[in-house]
Amino acid sequence: MELTFEFPHDPGLCYLNHAAVAPWPRRARDAVVRFADENLRQGARAYPHWIETEQALRRNLAALINAAGPEDIALVKNTSEALSMVAYGLAWEQDDEVVITDQEFPSNRIVWESLASCGVKTRVARLGGPNDPQTSAQRGLKDGSQEPEAAIEAAVNERTRLVSISSVQYGTGLKLDLKRLGRFCRARNVLFCVDAIQSIGSHPVDVEDACIDFTMADGHKWLLGPEGLCLFYVRPTLRHQLALNEYGWHMVADRGNFDRKDWTPADDATRFECGSPNMLAAHALRASTELLLEVGMTEVAKAIEQAVDALHDELERVPGYQRITPDDPSRRAGILTFRLADRDNEVIQKKLMGKGVICAYRGGGIRFSPHFYTTDAVIAQAVEHLRSTLD
Repeated sequence: MELTFEFPHDPGLCYLNHAAVAPWPRRARDAVVRFADENLRQGARAYPHWIETEQALRRNLAALINAAGPEDIALVKNTSEALSMVAYGLAWEQDDEVVITDQEFPSNRIVWESLASCGVKTRVARLGGPNDPQTSAQRGLKDGSQEPEAAIEAAVNERTRLVSISSVQYGTGLKLDLKRLGRFCRARNVLFCVDAIQSIGSHPVDVEDACIDFTMADGHKWLLGPEGLCLFYVRPTLRHQLALNEYGWHMVADRGNFDRKDWTPADDATRFECGSPNMLAAHALRASTELLLEVGMTEVAKAIEQAVDALHDELERVPGYQRITPDDPSRRAGILTFRLADRDNEVIQKKLMGKGVICAYRGGGIRFSPHFYTTDAVIAQAVEHLRSTLD
């Protein structure tokens, strides 16, 4: 596979921002062009074929998370919507608690805090942030009493109804042990919700092995697709227990029978899809996920790990380099966040953007996030641009 064909970036561009919004591969662009041209010439004549494309996308997404099949995959607008479906689909009782961490993206914090009006308390497990470099989250200690999972487990009590965490923290890049946490929750009859937007597409995810009850991920980061389409998985045994708050023609069992007056929600995951699907995004994301499956997630993860290691090796030669992302390879995925001592790192990040190094300011430092196709040349050029901002 010729990756420069799939990702023909502009000359001089160093794209290291897949943890934010990723470029599409050529095949995703081509799929959208074909879809648009078909609409131009034929309208919706081929709508049954579009449904086949959508179903192929469900199969791809199911394979990426080891779900039983496409019937377990709902296609919703974004991660925030999926989290809201969980938060407002569960039957809460007064004084129930939800456990999150202190490093969560706002999507996985605000929705739980909004339940305060229902008498639900949000308990925050402290993993340690970028201004606390001696915490276990930064060092990746192997002492179980100081591991970040231990902090989450310690926050769970007899009132805990659900634990909701990010598989990989967007700022520090800390990767959590989903299998450990999932089995801990399952043993205590606590629901386990995973915002997997920073992991699905960057390394293998297994909802069965990790005992995940709910997971979600937008397509526009590591899945290399467009914004506006999100994978939403609910463990089949919980599907009918999650109350519905959105209704429409698409979420019913006998979809397409518009003359029928009675209705029931669909048995499969489409019960969470109230209205017309985002067919444009489905065509693009199907193509992107096919690329990931062709390469294989084990190979994708290996290539990303090598790219992150290469970045670290190059950055170590930059004066003042301080790594925020954990050193332990098992504690990171595709994110490398760092700071330069005695520098205004936010200003440096903006200067890098001006030089064509596409990155972000997150977690108190500069966040680089390469993908499997990122070359050594791009890495070397990005670090050289960084050096030039320090002169």
